[in-house]
Amino acid sequence: MYSLLISSTAGIAVALALALPGVSKWYWAVLFGVLAFFASNAVIGYFINRRVKALMAEMQGILADGQRKMQEKTQAWRFRPPGSIKQAQIDMAKMQHEFVAKALEFTDNFRKFEKWSPLLSRQIATMQMQLHYQDRNFKAVDDLLPKCLLLEPVTVAMAMARAFQSGGYEKATDGKGRPVPNQVDRYFQKGVARLRYGQGALLYGLYAWIKIKSGDVDGAFETLLAADKKMENECLKRNIENLKNNRVKHFSLAGLGDEWYVLGLEEPKLGGQRSPRRPF
Repeated sequence: MYSLLISSTAGIAVALALALPGVSKWYWAVLFGVLAFFASNAVIGYFINRRVKALMAEMQGILADGQRKMQEKTQAWRFRPPGSIKQAQIDMAKMQHEFVAKALEFTDNFRKFEKWSPLLSRQIATMQMQLHYQDRNFKAVDDLLPKCLLLEPVTVAMAMARAFQSGGYEKATDGKGRPVPNQVDRYFQKGVARLRYGQGALLYGLYAWIKIKSGDVDGAFETLLAADKKMENECLKRNIENLKNNRVKHFSLAGLGDEWYVLGLEEPKLGGQRSPRRPF
């Protein structure tokens, strides 16, 4: 990486400039060399981060503009319903595809900074994965997932959803027949380990939803109880009551809004359609 190369060169140059002429003792020269390394790396990082953030804001503007147009279209349908619901859904999908494709093309602008920032290539892969997910291009999503940074809840939830849809929730055992976490379990466990109090309603709700779809209602109930100890969320509380009273068919994550619907596991009714949520 260019930033590390330049910083290392600066640190070595300072150390040699102080040590070789006898300006200072070798240990002081090494110390100032190390300080020069970190100082130059910080300066380079500052300017690179500023440029990357500016590009990120520009890309978010592309997404926000597309979402605004879709929302305007949806609002118009509330006063004048479309003649064909199916055609309306096709039109909405086409509008979304257009602005997502534009945002995907824009991600190439980040490439010129890849050699300056060690993690930028993985950040780019994460952005592209989220955009492909929003566009329901799941082949591209699956190809990109191993390269992604799964740090925030929506991204982890996308990985969990794809693992479930790909059969990654099947029970697995080790060589001694003991149960081991499957792919969905691993994503969930890593995701919740990073959460702070009050976060992660989507992850817990999705994990419970997956358990219900797999026939493990008791496991779903336990998951929601664990979530209730870590956050206050009305949607999860309603589902706890539903499962407690054997109303499994009433289990619903619609209360999580766009965070839930962006996963594509369920679709909202057109009359209450939300604009696609920006996933990052």
